Amino acid sequence: MINRAALIVRLKQPFIKWINEADPLDSRSKITIEEANEDRTVYLIDDSEAEHVDEWLDLNFRQVFESELEDWYNEPSLWPKNLDRKLFDQWCEVDCHTVIVDTVGGPILDDGE
Repeated sequence: MINRAALIVRLKQPFIKWINEADPLDSRSKITIEEANEDRTVYLIDDSEAEHVDEWLDLNFRQVFESELEDWYNEPSLWPKNLDRKLFDQWCEVDCHTVIVDTVGGPILDDGE
């Protein structure tokens, strides 16, 4: 087990509506809520924060929200203007998992470096 907790963000219907309407030049077929939530990003946080996920989100929701928005459109001008916690909660559901088992056993590397 590793000393992290995992946050998984699931997109709600208002987020899906935004995905399908944000870019007027996008002619792809509409994405469904099931398709949007097939492969979600996992955010690792310190395991001590797991008992206080709402407080952690109060401080970090914007970074998570922007990451989720950028997964769909990397042009901030297409994003909603008021990225506050209320909108985040309306658009996203967060699950927290505290048991993370590393079955590989080797070092965990950041491929962004």
